[in-house]
Amino acid sequence: MRKTAVLYAMCAVLSLALAGVALADHHVIKLSEKDGVGKFLTDSKGMTLYIFKKDSPGKSACAGPCVEKWPLYFREKVAVPKGLNEGDFGTITREDAKKQTTYKGSPLYYFAGDKAPGDVLGQGLLNAWYAVNP
Repeated sequence: MRKTAVLYAMCAVLSLALAGVALADHHVIKLSEKDGVGKFLTDSKGMTLYIFKKDSPGKSACAGPCVEKWPLYFREKVAVPKGLNEGDFGTITREDAKKQTTYKGSPLYYFAGDKAPGDVLGQGLLNAWYAVNP
């Protein structure tokens, strides 16, 4: 009887671990709103996602020290809230061989200066960085 209980417990733990891996691959995009910025996209933790106006569709112009201030956003798969089209999200492989998620062809980034969910401290920086407004 004890062996059976241990076996069931091990199966339950394994099932939970595999479910966690599946969920890790499926990342939720959220829609937030703030005065002065309007509606914008965030990751599942509420951290703002940005686009860089110097990028071209499907190609990132941010490299080297730029990536230290503007870390790349990448998830293999994303789930989107009602009102957004999952097909607008994609993936590129950058010249540095790293992958990056895109929205309507524009590579997505975080801003290293944003410390808390809902921060939009990168908004309008250098007239080139903007929170993604769907």
